[in-house]
Amino acid sequence: MTVFSSDPSAGSLCDRFRRWWRDAARPVEPVVAVPVPVPPSPPRLPDLVLEREAPEPVLVPAQGDAFDFRIQPVYTWTAKNMPLDEFRQRVENRLGWAGHLVRDQSSDLARQHEPHRALQLERELNGHFAGRVWSRSGDAPTLGVRVRVLPDQRIRERLRPYWEERISIECAHDLATLRTRQAEELTSRWREVLCNLHDDPVTRHAARLAEKQFAQVFGEYADERRRVPMELADLLRDALKGHHDLGLGPSEYTEAWDAAIRAHQLQYGLTEPI
Repeated sequence: MTVFSSDPSAGSLCDRFRRWWRDAARPVEPVVAVPVPVPPSPPRLPDLVLEREAPEPVLVPAQGDAFDFRIQPVYTWTAKNMPLDEFRQRVENRLGWAGHLVRDQSSDLARQHEPHRALQLERELNGHFAGRVWSRSGDAPTLGVRVRVLPDQRIRERLRPYWEERISIECAHDLATLRTRQAEELTSRWREVLCNLHDDPVTRHAARLAEKQFAQVFGEYADERRRVPMELADLLRDALKGHHDLGLGPSEYTEAWDAAIRAHQLQYGLTEPI
C-alpha cells in the first residue's frame, strides 16, 4: 500500500536533495584568475636648479677687527624629483640658514686678510666653496655658494684719492707714449718721402703745389743737399792748394787730405770726434 505524506516539507526536502545531487554531478568549470591592472608609476619630475643672490650681504671682520668685509653670496639650489612649488618654498625657508653657513665658512679666512685686500679674499673664498654642496639636515634641496667681496665703505673712501692719482698718471703716460710713437712714425714716413724725392729735378717745383710748410721744409732740405758737396769740394781744393803752395811731401799731403775728410765728417756728424 502506497502511503502519501501530506507534509509539504518532505517534498521540499526531496527537491533540495535532487538539486544538490544534480549540482554535484555537474562538471566543475576551472576558475580563471583575472589579473588586476597595476597603476602606472607617476612620471619623474625634472631636476631643478635655481641661482639666486642673497637678499643681504654678510658682514665678517677683517684683520684687526676694525673694518668689515661685505660678502655678497650667490646661492645655487638644486633638487631632484621635487614639485616646483615645494622646491621654491624650501629655498625660501633656508635663506637664513644659508647666510649663517656663509658667515661661519668665511670668518676665519677674512681675519687673515687686511681690510683693503678684498679681491684676494674673494679668490680664496671662491676656491674654498668651489665644488662643495651643503644640505640642511640631509634634506633637499642642496646648496652651492660663490661670493663677491667688497671692502668696508670707509676703506673705499680712503682708496679713492689713490686711484684717482694713479689713473691720472697712467693716462698721462699713455698719452705721452702715443705722442712719441706717432712722432716716430711721422718722422720715419717723412724721411722716406724726402729721400725718394730729392733726386728728382722737378721735385722742388712740385713741392710748391703741396702745403706751404712742406714746401718750405723741402726747400731747406734741398738747399742743404746741394751745399754739402760744394763745401766738401772747397775743403779738398784747399788741401790740394796747400800741398802745392807749401811744398808738402807725400806724407804731409796724405795728412792734409785726412784732416780735410775728418773736418767734413765732424761738421755733418758722420763720425765721433777723435
